Amino acid sequence: MKRIILLLLVITGLYIVFNQGFQMDWSQGETKNTQVAVTDDTDLIEINVSSVSTTIIPEDRDDLKAVYNGKEKLTVNDSGDTVEVWIKHKWFDWFNWSPFSKKRELKIYIPENYDRNMSIDLGSGNLHFSGTSKNKPLKLNELTIDIGSGNLNLTNLVVKDFVQDVSSGNVNIDLLKTETGSFDISSGNLEIKHYTGPIEADVSSGRLSIQVDQLLDAITIDVSSGDVSLDLPDDADFTIDGDVSSGNISSSFPLTSKDQSKHSIEGKHGSGKFPIKLDVSSGNIRIH
Repeated sequence: MKRIILLLLVITGLYIVFNQGFQMDWSQGETKNTQVAVTDDTDLIEINVSSVSTTIIPEDRDDLKAVYNGKEKLTVNDSGDTVEVWIKHKWFDWFNWSPFSKKRELKIYIPENYDRNMSIDLGSGNLHFSGTSKNKPLKLNELTIDIGSGNLNLTNLVVKDFVQDVSSGNVNIDLLKTETGSFDISSGNLEIKHYTGPIEADVSSGRLSIQVDQLLDAITIDVSSGDVSLDLPDDADFTIDGDVSSGNISSSFPLTSKDQSKHSIEGKHGSGKFPIKLDVSSGNIRIH
């Protein structure tokens, strides 16, 4: 008798959880819309999102507007010099899944003339951020990006100071110009096309591929366990200094004053103006 009662309680509990989750999914079609002014006092736009598909859209406006179609709480807050956007997840959100769940989408509209600082924290999910065009990129003073296990696409950006930390995710960047560029990859993949600026990269376990349009500054890359592909313009002027513990550094450029052994490579291409420092513990670096 006790077993029957216990079984009925379990079945009833499962029914309540599933049925409530199903009902809540139907209600998630309600679109949340929040906006705040972006003024001359706004020094930072801070975005913290996870488990949603996010698009940041610059356009002709003087405020920040966020539109979200999910059931989680969307918050847009102005704290004086900072505008914050975040989505708060509840611990029981996983109960609310159903086959009829809609894709969670967040769109953030920002002023196209905003040129100060931005911070993006992407736990998981997808985020796309693009300037208007190649000829009209979005210009920022500082852009800091922290990725847990998400996918990020950046396009048409000019950033004075660019800092990126990838724990486990995938990043694709197409057209980025910087005055300082820092890339930290724990376990993920980063592919950059049409890059201009200095490079300071630390790859623990992952893959880094960078295609440089113009070599205008120094490059420093430290690889613990991973693979790096560095595509430089044919007329790049650089001096390479590379050390390898267990791995390989190769260059398809004809080098003068070349000195290469199993564990090191040194040489100069063109005037040798910009230093390229490479340190590989266990991995491969290919320069071409």
